[in-house]
Amino acid sequence: MLTIEKISEQTPDEKIAELAVPESEPRRAARALYWKGWRISSIARHLGLKRSTINSWKARDEWDKAQAIEHVEASAELRLVKLIEKEVKSGSDYKEIDLLARTIVQMARVRRYEQPGGNEVDLNPKLANRNAGPKKKPTRNDFSEEQKIQLLDAFQDSLFDYQKVWYRNGDQRTRAILKSRQIGATWYFAREALADAMATGRNQIFLSASKSQAHVFKQYIVQFAREAAGIELTGDPIVLPNGAHLYFLGTNARTAQGYHGNFYFDEFFWTQNFQELNKVASGMAIHKKWRKTYFSTPSSTTHQAYPFWTGELFNKRRAKADQVNIDVSHGRLSSGFTGEDKIWRQIVTILDAERGGCNLFDIDELRNFEYSPDQFDNLLMCNFIDDSASVFPLAELQRCMVDSWVEWDDYKPLLGLRPFGNRPVWIGYDPALNGDSAGCVVLAPPMTAGGKFRILERHQWRGQSFEDHADAIRQMTQRYNVEYIGIDTTGMGIGVLPIVRGFFPAVTALNYSPEVKTRMVLKAKNIISKGRLEFDAGWTDIAQSFMAIHKTLTPSGRHVTYVAGRSDETGHADLAWACMHALDHEPFEGTTDNHHSFMEIYS
Repeated sequence: MLTIEKISEQTPDEKIAELAVPESEPRRAARALYWKGWRISSIARHLGLKRSTINSWKARDEWDKAQAIEHVEASAELRLVKLIEKEVKSGSDYKEIDLLARTIVQMARVRRYEQPGGNEVDLNPKLANRNAGPKKKPTRNDFSEEQKIQLLDAFQDSLFDYQKVWYRNGDQRTRAILKSRQIGATWYFAREALADAMATGRNQIFLSASKSQAHVFKQYIVQFAREAAGIELTGDPIVLPNGAHLYFLGTNARTAQGYHGNFYFDEFFWTQNFQELNKVASGMAIHKKWRKTYFSTPSSTTHQAYPFWTGELFNKRRAKADQVNIDVSHGRLSSGFTGEDKIWRQIVTILDAERGGCNLFDIDELRNFEYSPDQFDNLLMCNFIDDSASVFPLAELQRCMVDSWVEWDDYKPLLGLRPFGNRPVWIGYDPALNGDSAGCVVLAPPMTAGGKFRILERHQWRGQSFEDHADAIRQMTQRYNVEYIGIDTTGMGIGVLPIVRGFFPAVTALNYSPEVKTRMVLKAKNIISKGRLEFDAGWTDIAQSFMAIHKTLTPSGRHVTYVAGRSDETGHADLAWACMHALDHEPFEGTTDNHHSFMEIYS
């Protein structure tokens, strides 16, 4: 119980606020009042004790000889007791309690410092670290045995049936897989490689058409490690504590040399100079403990990888008696088969994936509405393109495919806000028809006459309104210094155009006719054949889009036009048309000195 009493007969020095005095400790209360400057008679009257009793305590406990620290401790203690026993505390009370508690701790440190053997560390414990040895840095990318088991279990539990076939054949020296798009091949092999690296310590090398595409592997690996086992993987390359290195490379023969390990060759049917690069890649896995994995969607029968797939490359320069005949039909390879050249091959179409448990697709929607028959056969049913009738054959387009992360040092796509600084860009938009997809590209024009165009961004939109498309274009105008926007006013374009004109009045409407299409195709053909267009080699959808365009006659038979098998029900090539809408801004004869105006000022 606390007794609170006001002192009515005090000198000015004795006047204080109400004081709580613990009845069970009058001796300590008397000492505290004395140290506050109270007279003995006032203390005796306040506590209801005899003056002689107070004098006796004063003499026996040597109050006058006490050090200043004892005064502070006593005051802090009394105040802290008073605050703690308050039934209702305010925010300021809690702050004062914290301050008083820290004061008492500091006083205890001073006491320890005053004892024999005390030193400055007693006052400031952080000084003990002054002479401590260097701290051992935590091991980067470390994982426990339990985490490794968690990751391996999560890997095997996440597989579809066709991916389990890949897993069972993981010890094959060479695997070559022809696959449908979007069936999780890159996703699977990223996980397979990480699991193998953790289990065996073997290096893993990821080759893609471009370095940006190779980093898709890295994103899958980092995400899988975090979600499956709470492991944070960092670095490029990623180095595990067991010595395994995970490298992410673009398909540049110069930069791909000097590594060794298991290698994964992504989209090998779309890379340039495949045979040269394959010699370098094969050297990475020349030791018998390494394995090689090739996987890709099909491109053209004229691609350098096609003889590798069919076995013709194996037969080259071999005696006729030593040549082999490899069946690469879907019927033979749907379950996987090791050919006479010791390469394990498999074809996985979108229908095979569906039968293997992948229920992520609406096959009828894709077949009847979103892809033309030839595109469905090529991209989803793993049939090669015969580009002999294409206006833009693969051989020409491969000259346009570059490793943008390496070649373009003035474009920083990861910056987000202004990835191209204040450099001008042109935008082309190809609208969606019924069941079709809309395409949009951001094109960087050349800075000099006859220079190269670069596709900085490409987008495909399905199932969105024209307001959504217009808003996406508006956001591009905020991120880039847009000089030109070309929009086809067919279909949804008629709705997108007025909205875009609201924030970009200089937008150009393109009204399709055989003459307009011929002009755009011939212009693009001229640019591509001269190697004046560049886009990231990982964007195979752009190459596929251009390859789909071929020459035909109009229904009247009087005019030549260009189509991509698109109709009200099916369509593709939207990225190619969008690109041509932007390229159309350059005069047909190209940019020359005669097209530039100048002004001279005379004083």
